[in-house]
Amino acid sequence: MVEPIPPITLPPATDPVQEGEWLRRNLHKWLDQEFLPEAINHTIAQRAAQIYVRQRMEDENDLGSLVLAIISEMQAFDFSQSFYSEFAVANAVSDILLDSLGIDRCCGQ
Repeated sequence: MVEPIPPITLPPATDPVQEGEWLRRNLHKWLDQEFLPEAINHTIAQRAAQIYVRQRMEDENDLGSLVLAIISEMQAFDFSQSFYSEFAVANAVSDILLDSLGIDRCCGQ
């Protein structure tokens, strides 16, 4: 039988605004590197970071819940000028956070 993937919990936020700025910079860099750099990438990264900061200020530490919040709230964002979607952005945020925690995200490990 396959075991469920255990939840990933982030350390409690000590400075959510600083975390959000770090995430915004890293997400913007990722967006620009994944495809062609686009002006809209700045706005996408800024919006995702705002959602993240608000969630962290509300004491959300569960990575899965953070990803779902980003997907849910980014659905209202106009991605028509971008290669990305709310799912790509939320997955990128997850990958960036997992990398920062030193968690290998390859092959379900």
